[in-house]
Amino acid sequence: MSALAEVRMPKYPDCWETCGSCGSGDVVILDVLVKPGDLIGVDDAILALETGKVALDIPSLRAGRVIEVFVAVGDAVAEDQLLLTIEPA
Repeated sequence: MSALAEVRMPKYPDCWETCGSCGSGDVVILDVLVKPGDLIGVDDAILALETGKVALDIPSLRAGRVIEVFVAVGDAVAEDQLLLTIEPA
């Protein structure tokens, strides 16, 4: 098995800081779209998030097999928070 790679919550869009409208309130996981054992590709949606006014999918920046998921539906997430680990393809 090769070294595991971490997939972390990306930086929030800059507009959330300047406007504050879309990103008001907690950023909460609406749905976890992967589970351990799943094969994912670059840009595959791994999570659906909900903010005060917006729902959006978070894509994976890496391809591979999901090893462990560290978040669940309803969890609040922060920038750079560990979401999952994968064995790179």
